Amino acid sequence: MFVKRASKKAGLAPGTLMYLGEKREAKVKIKIMDYDQHHLEEKEVGSVQECLPFQHTDTVSWINITGIHDMETIRALGERFNLHPLLLEDVVNTEQRPKIDDFEDYLFVVMKMIYPARYEHSVTHEQISLILGSKTVITLQEFEEDFFEPLRERIRKGKGRIRSLGTDYLAYALIDITVDNYFHLLEETGEQIETLQERILTDPTPAILGEIQDLKREMIYLRKSVWPLREIVNSLIRGEFKLVSEDVILYLRDVYDHTIQVIDNIETYRDMLSSMMDIYLSSVSNRMNEIMKVLTTIATIFIPMTFLAGLYGMNFKYMPELEIKWAYPAFWLVIVVTFIAMLMWFKRKKWL
Repeated sequence: MFVKRASKKAGLAPGTLMYLGEKREAKVKIKIMDYDQHHLEEKEVGSVQECLPFQHTDTVSWINITGIHDMETIRALGERFNLHPLLLEDVVNTEQRPKIDDFEDYLFVVMKMIYPARYEHSVTHEQISLILGSKTVITLQEFEEDFFEPLRERIRKGKGRIRSLGTDYLAYALIDITVDNYFHLLEETGEQIETLQERILTDPTPAILGEIQDLKREMIYLRKSVWPLREIVNSLIRGEFKLVSEDVILYLRDVYDHTIQVIDNIETYRDMLSSMMDIYLSSVSNRMNEIMKVLTTIATIFIPMTFLAGLYGMNFKYMPELEIKWAYPAFWLVIVVTFIAMLMWFKRKKWL
C-alpha cells in the first residue's frame, strides 16, 4: 500500500510527535562518522546523548539514525540539537511530501527512497529525512536497508572530494545516491514491462491486468516522489541557502539533470503502461474473436449434418429411404461429402 492513514492526527497541536508508518519493534540504531581530510572516526552509539561531543567539532559529523518509531529518541534528538518541533513532527510523519525547509541554522530536507522489495513485482518505500547543519548532517531512516553504504565506503577510502569538503557536499552525496537509486528501480521496471508486453501478445491472462495496474501505481508514486525532489534540488542550485556553497552547487546541477532524466523515464513508462492496457484489451478481443470463429465454423459445418440426422431420426413408419439396402452407407457418404465440401469452401474464402 502506498497510502497510510493520517486521520488520527486530526485535532492535535502543531509539533505533536506521533509516528505514522508501519508498526515496528526493532531497536533504534545510531551510527556516527566523523571525518576531515586527515581524520576518520566511525562508531555506533546507543543514545542521542553520545552524539553531543561531535556537535561542535571542526570536522564533518554524519549522524545516521535508523528507526523513527521511537518517540523518545526523536524527542531527545530535538532537545540535544535544538531542532524545531514542526521539523520533528515531519520526521515521524512518513506520509510527508518531499520538501525543503530553511531554519536559518540548518536545512531540513525530506526525500523518498524507493527500491524493489524482497518478493517479486513489488516495491518498498521509506522516508529519508536530512538535516544539514554547518558541521553536522543528520539522516533519519525508517528501515535497516542501508543504501548509503557505498557512500560510507567512499568516506572510509577517502575517494573523491568528500573528505576535503564540508557538510553541504555530504548532503549533496546523500541526495545523489537517492536519485541514482531511482535508476536501478526504473531499470527493473523496464524489464518487467518488456516481459509483460511479450506475455500480453502470447497469453493475455487476467493476472497480467493486475500486474499492469500495480506497475501503474508504482509509477504514480515514483512521480509524486521525484517531481518535488526536482524542485528541492532546483532551489539549492539557485543559491537561496547560506549553508550551500558555490562549489557544491556545480555538483547539484548534475543531480538536477538526473532528476529530469528520471522524470522522463517515468513519463515514458507511464505511456507504455497505458498503451499496454489497450494492447491487452485488443489481444483479449482478438483471442475471443478467434475462439468465436472456430466455434462458428464448427457449428456451421454441423448444421446440415444435424438437419439430415434429425430428418432420418423421425419416428415415421413409412420412410422410403429406410427400406433401401444402401441407404445407410449413402447417408454417411452424403455426410462426408458435405463435410469436405464445406471445409474446402471455408478454406477458399480464407475463413480457416
